[in-house]
Amino acid sequence: MFHHITVLKDEAVEGLNIRPGGIYVDCTLGGAGHSSEIAARLGPGGRLIALDQDDTALENARTRLAPFGDRVTLVKSNFRHLVRALREAGVPETDGLPRADGVLFDLGVSSPQLDEADRGFSYNRDAELDMRMDREQALTARTIVNEWEEKEIARIIREYGEEKFARNIARSIAAARQKAPIETTGELVELIKSAIPAPARRTGPHPAKRTFQALRIAVNDELGAFRDALKDTIDVLKPGGRAAVITFHSLEDRICKTMFAAETASCTCPPDFPVCVCGGGDGRLRLTPRKPILPSERELADNPRARSAKLRIAEKL
Repeated sequence: MFHHITVLKDEAVEGLNIRPGGIYVDCTLGGAGHSSEIAARLGPGGRLIALDQDDTALENARTRLAPFGDRVTLVKSNFRHLVRALREAGVPETDGLPRADGVLFDLGVSSPQLDEADRGFSYNRDAELDMRMDREQALTARTIVNEWEEKEIARIIREYGEEKFARNIARSIAAARQKAPIETTGELVELIKSAIPAPARRTGPHPAKRTFQALRIAVNDELGAFRDALKDTIDVLKPGGRAAVITFHSLEDRICKTMFAAETASCTCPPDFPVCVCGGGDGRLRLTPRKPILPSERELADNPRARSAKLRIAEKL
């Protein structure tokens, strides 16, 4: 059973400003929470193209979204291939590109991926070092930990995990694998703990959290894929179309914030205006609203995993 609590569902779908006859893309199908809400708001002629590279998510969605019939098209694809996926789904093109009325990203790892031990995403469950979102790809966390150079391991832990003890952890990994390959998440967690000073281990999040995040990002090239997909999203949106992006850590949010800012029209509205009304500048986007939307206290109480979520919405001019 694929059970996943959708984060910022109402806020994200409302932010897309669904047109009943429009074409929408859910780049991160996951548990189909956002997709089911989008599909429910579509009318005759409306379409939802839903992407995921996880077979379990796609299989679950076939059942959950079946009542919407041919209104929904499921595509197994990494969202970095957004344009190709839309073309293969037969989305009409203008000026050489398929066009959409809205595109959604929910960049959190789905709860089943975290909770199913054999996926190797969790530092709380002992499993093979895997962390692949697409189980058909070759690169796994085991490959990185056992075969990549110590310097490169330290770099990804520092950059993708924002871990200040990255060099210590990489050194510990390199020393351990000289004796025997590191095979499981449990072995890796113990190595990480041994590399972090005791006072640091006693405060803050789980000592392995940042390293596991870094490895997951590296295995799936998450930041590169998101950067490519968000650029394509801005290109394929129709005038008045919207992009809604839910991020869960600062690296993703920085990419989104920076790219939206680079494409946003100059605005002369007072800072306390929630939405731009002046329409000034030459950019292709305007932010709606201008600041990120955060989960409510009620949502955080129901789903603590939502605590780091931020929703940014931009409209194509």
